[in-house]
Amino acid sequence: MSLYETIQGDLKTAMKAGDAAKRDVLRMVGSALKNEAIECRKPATELSDAESVAVLRRLAKQRRESVESFRAGGRPELAEQEEAELGLISLYLPANLPDDEIKKLIAEAKVETGAVSRADFGKLMGATAKKVAGRADGNAVKKFVEEALAE
Repeated sequence: MSLYETIQGDLKTAMKAGDAAKRDVLRMVGSALKNEAIECRKPATELSDAESVAVLRRLAKQRRESVESFRAGGRPELAEQEEAELGLISLYLPANLPDDEIKKLIAEAKVETGAVSRADFGKLMGATAKKVAGRADGNAVKKFVEEALAE
């Protein structure tokens, strides 16, 4: 069963249970996945899990940024709503790689690319991004790449 089908099944369950908050978030996620499918010119049920996860990561990032903005703007009630949405979206995301695994992948990419200085940041970041393939937060990867080049 694909991630899209799982989300659609959970949407039906939320609707039957009368869970309006979960229903609304899952509808929004479903719409985002359908939009991605339209852009890829294929049915939503044929989206790969990797494509679906990429959409979910984008949605999660938007929610994290919204939480920061609402907190900075003195709107804690809206920040809490965004955090609740983020929590539901996160349930469908695979677990992030541990820091030591990310550092190991960066070390491998550093050897492969021959990166040695800050000027090689883009080359190393690109190689690492391919190895990580969406299994870690980009900001964490960036931080570890900068540390690896500073050594």
